Amino acid sequence: MTRSPKETDAGAALVTRRGLVLGGVQVGFMGLLGFRMRQMQVEEADSYRLLAEENRINVRLIPPSRGIIYDRQGVIIADNAQNYRLIIVREDAGDVDATIAKLRRILKLDEDELERSLKELYRRSPFVPVTLADRLRWEDLAEVAVNAPVLPGITPDVGLSREYPLGEDFAHIVGYVGPVSDYDLSKLENPDPLMQIPKFQIGKFGVETRLEANLRGKAGTKRIEVNAGGRVMRELSRDEFTPGSDMQLTIDHGLQNYAQARLAGESAGAVVMDIETGDLLAMASTPSFDPNLFVRGISSKDYNSLRDNPYKPLFNKAVQGLYPPGSTFKMMTGLAAMRHGVIGQQETVWCPGYMSYGGRRFHCWKRGGHGWMDFDNAITQSCDVYFYEAAQRLGVDKLAETCREFGLGHKHDVPISAVREGIVPDTKWKAQVRGERWNPGETLNTAIGQGDVLTSPLQLAVMTARLASGRAVEPRLIKSIDGVDLPVTEAPDMNMPAHLMTLVRKAMYNVSNGRRGTARRSRIVAEGLEMAGKTGTSQVRNITAAERARGVFRNDQLPWNRRDHGLFVCFAPYDKPKYAVATIVEHGGGGSSAAAPPARDILLYALYGDVPPLEAYPSDQRERIRTEQEQLVLRPRLTPEPKATRA
Repeated sequence: MTRSPKETDAGAALVTRRGLVLGGVQVGFMGLLGFRMRQMQVEEADSYRLLAEENRINVRLIPPSRGIIYDRQGVIIADNAQNYRLIIVREDAGDVDATIAKLRRILKLDEDELERSLKELYRRSPFVPVTLADRLRWEDLAEVAVNAPVLPGITPDVGLSREYPLGEDFAHIVGYVGPVSDYDLSKLENPDPLMQIPKFQIGKFGVETRLEANLRGKAGTKRIEVNAGGRVMRELSRDEFTPGSDMQLTIDHGLQNYAQARLAGESAGAVVMDIETGDLLAMASTPSFDPNLFVRGISSKDYNSLRDNPYKPLFNKAVQGLYPPGSTFKMMTGLAAMRHGVIGQQETVWCPGYMSYGGRRFHCWKRGGHGWMDFDNAITQSCDVYFYEAAQRLGVDKLAETCREFGLGHKHDVPISAVREGIVPDTKWKAQVRGERWNPGETLNTAIGQGDVLTSPLQLAVMTARLASGRAVEPRLIKSIDGVDLPVTEAPDMNMPAHLMTLVRKAMYNVSNGRRGTARRSRIVAEGLEMAGKTGTSQVRNITAAERARGVFRNDQLPWNRRDHGLFVCFAPYDKPKYAVATIVEHGGGGSSAAAPPARDILLYALYGDVPPLEAYPSDQRERIRTEQEQLVLRPRLTPEPKATRA
């Protein structure tokens, strides 16, 4: 059909309009595209360049080497050892099960460790690396590296792991490290990014945890180039880490080992303190444990065996254990009473074997009585009645005041775990803690270190050092940091009457050397090294009437865990005090038989710097002492390691 000219013109006009619209749209689109391309290539180029770099370049943390811990002689007691390990990143591994199956054909894996690692792998974000296996042999690591193309997401790595070469000797002091746990992270408001590093180790106990900030160091960073599969191609740049600070303790490894060996077989604790500087030279607690077990994560079986041991190897008896001090407390009672003038220095008190007060009898340990007792004889023979009388006149508040001046009832600032405050009771304490009024009869129990009084061996060592020196010496555990010695602060004077302090020291001398002294069997006979001390027995539980009816009359007839604790405090040399020692033997019986002999031996080792010679002992004991020394399992004294050996 032929179109009219009018229809033709109308159609042409329509086509032109459509063409113009379409062309306009195309031009507009091209213009917008060109504008956007210009914007992306010119104005936003840096931003996209950065995104591209992030796809190609990763920034990773470099864990710092942990500070090394030395003893006072420079012997390493906490070190870093090379650790070969495998790390897996879930998002790079793809099929994790398939990758693990391939790895099993190359390397024998510990099933328990693998199970823990996989649980951690799926608990964390897919991009967070997790340690799959550690403490591998170099040969195993090399074999994995050769097969890397078929093991996506698995990377061989070399790190550092904590090592305790002296093992059990320093377990309660240095403590141990362990992998960061969710619980550790929950306690921190802003956790260090280092905490996200797989199996990163932090202090869990002892010096390791108390000085964590010093020992940890600061992370470094490295920029690495990776390919599309996430494989590391090369390292582009590196900022080195700052290592943790090296710490030197005041503890002597030889003395510490001797103290641990001398107390072996007992549930016991001992503290040795330099009276002049306050340096803690030994802090023994037996039995102990191997801290290396905790570094990788201790098994439930091993932990349960330690936890359920009745001798409590995980418990630091030197600073964490609190015990009634028994008669080691009597110096405080007598000194406070004489200081406040309620009893004379030469005044005597009649001891018939008991004291009647408040309608009941408070017995002396010697049921037949001691007769007339002055302070010196009361300390020497440990008469209870004398101190009942002194405390009754004095009152518990003034007694507590003097005790605190000598370091009892005080949490000493020593950087190890679980240092406890103890209890020195008075009227205010009972009102606050129990909401009750003080019963005057309680003062008499307090006077002989029973009742509510609780002290640690550390506190008793401080008390003894202050009695020996007349100065308020403070315990010190850190000798130097990064090779720089910490200053030794001169201890202030105690402001105690000098003649009373002399009287107390003389009485303690007679305890060890007097004919009737309760610790005479444990005296030191070496000229110029004579010891002054005080025995103590801490009652755990009275023998009941029913038990007496069954024929149980003596402490050693009771089950072990119901027997009395034995305590002993001492210092030497008497004329020029150098070292103070405090010991506790849990359920060991009397202090004279259980605690005094090991305390004397430990004190002698400190004085001689080695196993004491037989000449230091009474002649009738030397053969027995020789046998005991031969049976001791001692570590040879070690020489300091050159600092250049640090990992």
